[in-house]
Amino acid sequence: MAALPEERFPSHGGRTGHTYLHDRAFLDRPLTMRGVTEADLPELVRVDREAFPEEPYPYFVLRQLYDVHGDRLLVLDDGERLHGYVLFPAGSDGRQCWIMSLGVTRDQRGRGLGRRLMLEVLRRLRTERVREVRLTVEPTNAAAIMLYRSIGFSSEEGVSRDYFGPGEDRLVMTLNL
Repeated sequence: MAALPEERFPSHGGRTGHTYLHDRAFLDRPLTMRGVTEADLPELVRVDREAFPEEPYPYFVLRQLYDVHGDRLLVLDDGERLHGYVLFPAGSDGRQCWIMSLGVTRDQRGRGLGRRLMLEVLRRLRTERVREVRLTVEPTNAAAIMLYRSIGFSSEEGVSRDYFGPGEDRLVMTLNL
């Protein structure tokens, strides 16, 4: 799937027309959601390490995810640095999709960036007629669980013990589109 044109996010302020998300770290640079490029890989690794310091993906894994699913990887870019990403590969039948990773740098959390990434993914998946979206989340990650529930994900299956190995429990969440 070809990347869609860049999209600008509205700011929390009251400007009209093209408005942008502002922060001192951005120095009035617009934040853009776009498809990932090979040149983004070092920045993608940095974002992943900031977002998941306990267990980031190794470089080679992100490289291979880019090679295999690069058209299913969106990033948030201020023109100098990346601030978040989402990876959403579809299943072989095209009817189910997994959100494999959603990461926002710690300094940008709480600004709605994860929600914006997720809403864009869901918009794209609906146009592709995907029927179900699934993801897993650490059961203690209350902020992520609240985000996913607010978008419509549910967790009827409950916590899957040892999902990623001994002591690595995950909450499996599903959204029917």
